[in-house]
Amino acid sequence: MAASTLTEVARLAGVSPATASRVLNGSARKPGEDIAERVRQAAESLGYVPNAQAQGLAKSSSGLIGLIVHDIADPYFAAVARGVQAAAREQHRMVLLATTGGGPAEEREAVAAFAARRADSIVIAGSRSCRDEDKEGNAELAAELDRYCRNGGQVAVVGHPVVGATAPEGYHVVKVPNQELAGRLAAELARSWDGDFVIVGGPEGLLTSDDRVRGFQEGLDKAGRRPAEVLRSAFNRSGGYDAGLELAARIKAAQSGDAHATAKLCIFAVNDVMAIGAAAALRSEGLRIPRDAAIAGFDDIETLRDFRPALSTVRLPLEDIGRLATLATGPRSAGDAAEAASPGGITGEVTLRRSTEAAA
Repeated sequence: MAASTLTEVARLAGVSPATASRVLNGSARKPGEDIAERVRQAAESLGYVPNAQAQGLAKSSSGLIGLIVHDIADPYFAAVARGVQAAAREQHRMVLLATTGGGPAEEREAVAAFAARRADSIVIAGSRSCRDEDKEGNAELAAELDRYCRNGGQVAVVGHPVVGATAPEGYHVVKVPNQELAGRLAAELARSWDGDFVIVGGPEGLLTSDDRVRGFQEGLDKAGRRPAEVLRSAFNRSGGYDAGLELAARIKAAQSGDAHATAKLCIFAVNDVMAIGAAAALRSEGLRIPRDAAIAGFDDIETLRDFRPALSTVRLPLEDIGRLATLATGPRSAGDAAEAASPGGITGEVTLRRSTEAAA
């Protein structure tokens, strides 16, 4: 059966379609209560469902938040999304979700789709890239965001600003102290680990990964240790697994008496899913953690509750990050505004567990 129309509601109520629209779509200009009640009763009897876009036009607000993440199956992004959803619920708004795989070109498409649906604000979570292959995509994404903000949209980006974005208003960045926290982790591990360090990082030019690599190297330097070797791989579990296989071969060569191989390694993977992948690769080669190698990650994703041995990592308040990004872009109480603008920003803490027991 076809859906009832606004015209049918107006006819049954004995009013014009414009009057029916003002009643049902939330306009501030409403007729008298007797007429409004007649329209509502007509709509109920016909089973009429108001048009959300029409309501948005009437109210100058759609009540929608667009959330863009690289991969919702990744526990990092799932936790950030929970924070966005919780804050949106408090604001009586709904969340639209787009997953992109991490490329700025796909993010631009998502921004354009959200803008077309009149989303009031957009939250973007995921590492920025300054790689040459992303130059054109960055420019297109920046232009799309600038256009969206000029038309009254609000944007919050987690981590780093979008490369090239210039919007003077409506643009917010929730900064995460990745470099500082990675330096703290290196300092903690260097206190008692006397072997070599290896960093398993994402592709060079991926800003979150680069910050964590840089911070860890700085922490080692301040501790008087030599720089760690950096292995570059995909910024996901598969990338960690591939790097883990390479490191497992080195460890096994050293154990078999190869004088040029490194026997003792402490592996720092720049996110937890890479650390999980690397640990799985070591186990697949018959190696044990921390007996044969120490390993640490970054983020403290929820999945780690079931990971053994317990993984040393840097704990980030992932749900709070999503919440603060949402508060920065939406209607807020005075308390919410103060929280979103807090000069202290996001903090984290080093959490050492059994996976680096030899270094603790």
